[in-house]
Amino acid sequence: LISSATKSLRMETEILEKKLQDAQMKLAEKDGDREKEIQSLKRLISELEFQLTMEKSNNESFLDKLRKEIKHKSDELEKLNQEKTQLIHSLSQVQEENSLLQDTVRRECEERFELTAALGRAREQVLELRRLSGTLP
Repeated sequence: LISSATKSLRMETEILEKKLQDAQMKLAEKDGDREKEIQSLKRLISELEFQLTMEKSNNESFLDKLRKEIKHKSDELEKLNQEKTQLIHSLSQVQEENSLLQDTVRRECEERFELTAALGRAREQVLELRRLSGTLP
């Protein structure tokens, strides 16, 4: 009975030891697979970090270009605004000068009209004097 129980316990122990070895092998495989997956994820993280760094660099470069372009456009706008102000001032001066010239032309035309009228009266008087002097002895 003892021999049979010992034999049964040994067999059960062997079975349990085999199950333990199988479980340890599966665990070792899973650990290996997990380690491979961890390494793969680490590589992926490194690649993604590199891509992120490149994207940041590209974005910073793009932003620098945009800032420079905005500065350039702002400078151009300021220059154009100054030119516009200068042109408005020049236009104002030209309009004022034009108004003065128109006033001068108007006055000269009035003077010419008056002189023409006076000349006409003087001719009439001369003709009248000639006519009167022609009738007198």
